[in-house]
This record gives sequence, C-alpha cells and structure tokens, in this order.
Amino acid sequence: MKRLALVSAIFATLTTAVAHAEEQVVNLYTSRHYQSDEVLYENFTKTTGIKVNRIEGKDDALIERIRNEGEHSPADVLLTSDASRLGKASSLGLLAPLDSKVLEERIPANLRTSDWFAFSKRARIIVYNQKNIDPAMVQNYEDLADPKLKGKVCTRSGSHPYNLSLGASLIKRLGADATEAWAKGVVANFARKPKGGDTDQIRAVAAGECGVAIANSYYFARLMNSDKPEDQEVISKVGIVWPNQANVGTHVNISGGGLVKTAPHAAAAKAFLEYLSTDEAQQYFANGNNEWPAVPSVKVSNPALDKMGEFKADPLPVAELADGVAEAQKMYDRAGYQ
Repeated sequence: MKRLALVSAIFATLTTAVAHAEEQVVNLYTSRHYQSDEVLYENFTKTTGIKVNRIEGKDDALIERIRNEGEHSPADVLLTSDASRLGKASSLGLLAPLDSKVLEERIPANLRTSDWFAFSKRARIIVYNQKNIDPAMVQNYEDLADPKLKGKVCTRSGSHPYNLSLGASLIKRLGADATEAWAKGVVANFARKPKGGDTDQIRAVAAGECGVAIANSYYFARLMNSDKPEDQEVISKVGIVWPNQANVGTHVNISGGGLVKTAPHAAAAKAFLEYLSTDEAQQYFANGNNEWPAVPSVKVSNPALDKMGEFKADPLPVAELADGVAEAQKMYDRAGYQ
C-alpha cells in the first residue's frame, strides 16, 4: 500500500506541474546518449504531455554553455555523469535548490544534495589478468601502490573525473598525506603512461600489456553483454575485484542531474526530475549504461550485472566526492599522475 501511495503521489505531482507550466516543454542539456533514454523521454511525454527538447554534448562543454548563456539560457535540466561535474555546475551557481518530497523519499540521502540528485550508480573496479595476477594481491585500491605490482598497473589519465573522484574518496578515508603517497606508489607501478579510456585499460590487461587496471563497472558489463567474439575473448582473459570489501566498500560514483537556476520551465523541469525517480524510469536510466538504479527498491534485469554479482558499496556522500576533487588533482599533479 505504501508503494502504491508513493507512485500515486509522484504522478499527482507530475499532473500538477503540467497544469501550471507556462509551456509544456523541458529543455534538457544532457551528456547521456543511450537509445533506451529515447523511450524514457517518450514515456514522460505520454504521461505528462510535456515535450522533451534535448541538446547533447560532453559534460564540461554543456556546463560551459549554460554558463556562457547566462540568465537567458533556455536550459531547464542538466543531466551528466560523475559527481564532480555536477558539483562543478553547482559551485558555478548554475543549479537551483529543488524542494521535492518525492526525490527526498526516493533518492537516498548520500546520493543527493540540495540542488542535484543521482539517478544511477556505477562502481570503480579493479580488473586483473587471470594468467599473470593473483587476485589476492589486489583486494583494495591501496594495493595498487604496492611495489609488488611494479610495471603492472594501467589507468586512464589521472586528470579524468573518474580517477579524481576516486582520489577524493581516498582523501576522505585515508587523509591527504596517505593518499598522496598512494598516488606516488601507483605512478611508480605504471606499465605505461596513462592513455585511452577505461575499455582500453581492460583490453590492455587482456593483452598482457598490464597486469591490473582500474575501470568503471559499466565498461566491463558492456563487454560482457557484447556479441562480438573479440570482446568475449577479452572477458575470457580477465577477472574483476570489488575493492575494499573487507572494510569501507567499493568506490561508487553516479550519473544524475539538477534544475538549472535560470530554467524558463521550472515546474515542468521538476516534474521531469521526479519522473526519473519512478520505477519505470529508473529501469531505463540505469540499464541504458549498464548501471544500478539510485532508488534502492528498484531492481534491473541485466545479465552482465547479475553475473558480476553483489558487492558492498562505500556509503560516502556524493557531495563529498565533488568537494574533494580539486585537492585530488593537486595531489595527482605532485605525484606525476598525468
């Protein structure tokens, strides 16, 4: 009954927004580019009558565009990946606090702030070569700095937000000095200079160029779900570790969004953000990128995620990830983690 009442409340909110919106439209600035999102937007329009106008781009470019457009920006909602990017938009004053009982009830407190909300989750995993590496050697992120792994570690650039958010989480847990020492240890263990994306790191591990690598879980799941023989060959040669299961849990980042401060269609934008927390939307939002829903009660049916199994996640609030990114970048720079 409680679940039914909550769903009814969500759609009552959507209906109210439609009735009061000056124009039945939401201008969405998004870095998401998944086919399943098309269905999500269509269902939102069918439910509310509100049309979704979408402008796609890279995360930082969209943030800069909203900033340059100023008070005349047509943007209503910003959707992007990584807590640090949403934190950047917030720190620039581009997002507005959103008072929503629906989002407060649906999205856990550690996955939201006053002006942005997570709608899906991804984990930063350790990938290892099954032939050359004993997984017992890499049970924690800290192990990547162990001299035993000298010449065996691959990552993408240290300046990429995914690695910066991981660094921010380590600062919160280990402290600044220990995290900088960790970064120096990782650099000392590099098999090669950081390059490429997370999928490139997984392929390099399979090829034996590296023994271990860090990657976001959805890149691994994407390869698992692929029907290409070359992708299945990669998967057959590597294994994964959910780091830090014996202590704090695996680092988790998010994809999410918020209400743009100058939104010309604020009521419709609020309705759209609340819609993203519904069971139906959570399925599309998460499965579009092989991620997990932000709403705990929602389950996805994804063969790769099911096969990867369950894990303990670090409960660190995503707002603290965003706050620690600048410090992580300075540490990485001093450590030579380019």
